[in-house]
Amino acid sequence: MIAAHDWAAFGTVREMADHWDRPGWNAATRAYYWMLTFPDAPSLIDRSRQCQNALRHLGFDDVDEDGLHLTLGRIGPVGEVRAGRLDSLVAAARERHLGAFTLRAVPLTASRGAIRYSVAPWTPVVELHAALSATGADTGLPLRRPTSALRPHISIAYCNRRVSADTVRDALRPLRGTEAVEVPVGRVDLVELRREGRAYRWEVIHELALR
Repeated sequence: MIAAHDWAAFGTVREMADHWDRPGWNAATRAYYWMLTFPDAPSLIDRSRQCQNALRHLGFDDVDEDGLHLTLGRIGPVGEVRAGRLDSLVAAARERHLGAFTLRAVPLTASRGAIRYSVAPWTPVVELHAALSATGADTGLPLRRPTSALRPHISIAYCNRRVSADTVRDALRPLRGTEAVEVPVGRVDLVELRREGRAYRWEVIHELALR
């Protein structure tokens, strides 16, 4: 259902846009985020690389294997959040004893700015986001967007210009039948996110184990 919904949503897109043309972001921007990262998910990394190779002719900006992530929520700009408040946020989140889970990266789809995997099931991701959102509200660091706005996904390539969405759909269709990849999720990271050229990079500030 999730895969079908995401593909249908992309079906309404006529033209893809430059992902990097985003207000409020430049080379100097630094912000804190909650993210799921996947340095220990070889199946996801290998599958992403295979798909990137098959889509190379599109000329998009591939996400490196150490750049694969699922964004949960923005906490705030680095200059506006003191380190001590982050420590309090993480300590409060640890008290919630959040559970580990397994995601599946299901068929490729796209949005206006990226080629990405849908992920399923949504329930554990939504529950994790809701818990982090509640913790942020309790500690004075509310997340930028509510849980109801969350659309979990893992991007593998970013669009870097205007291009017909039909061209991208034609390239994706042969890859949509590939088998889903299971991705264990045993932690959530609080990171300091930045952009380097046409890629996202981050430093992990806190790791929060999921049990």
